[in-house]
Amino acid sequence: MHIGLFFGTFNPVHIGHLALANYMFNFADMQQVWMVVSPHNPLKNKNQLLDQNDRLHLVNLALDFHPNIKSSNFEFDLPQPSYTINTLVRLKEKYPEHQFSLIMGQDNLQSFNKWKNYEEIIKRHHIYVYPRPNCKPSEFDTHPNVHITQAPLMDISSTFIRNSIKEKKDIRFFLHPKVWEEVDTMNFYKK
Repeated sequence: MHIGLFFGTFNPVHIGHLALANYMFNFADMQQVWMVVSPHNPLKNKNQLLDQNDRLHLVNLALDFHPNIKSSNFEFDLPQPSYTINTLVRLKEKYPEHQFSLIMGQDNLQSFNKWKNYEEIIKRHHIYVYPRPNCKPSEFDTHPNVHITQAPLMDISSTFIRNSIKEKKDIRFFLHPKVWEEVDTMNFYKK
């Protein structure tokens, strides 16, 4: 089975994430997309993260039992911070029958050479890239395992969502209704 791995802190998951996962499932020849909740991205500040279990819960609410787009807490039991290469090795050990591809934003591809063992990742896995605002072409764009997609440009970020909530803005339409309800009820991101 061809599975697209959409890694993220999803802090919180928003409609942009959902639209991109849906696009990749429908247009990139994937049988499933796994939204892999990262406990700690080495390139992000851990202090600003909602607890990993709360973020996973929000992703589950957002996916609303979608049959082919699933949440994954696979990295929760791996050493932190989470390095993609380590996760890929462990996934291949656990699921040798699956082919795993990465889903990433164009901004991540630009800094891909900062990832641990990026040469191994790009050699062994296909990477499906969605456009991000104000991104220039990268050295990896023409690599045979990199697929630049025509996914819609989603100029929404979790930072925008968090900041808007702190400023007491009503951003309910940027989140799945169940996610908005949970974020509001639990007072997530209000401080």
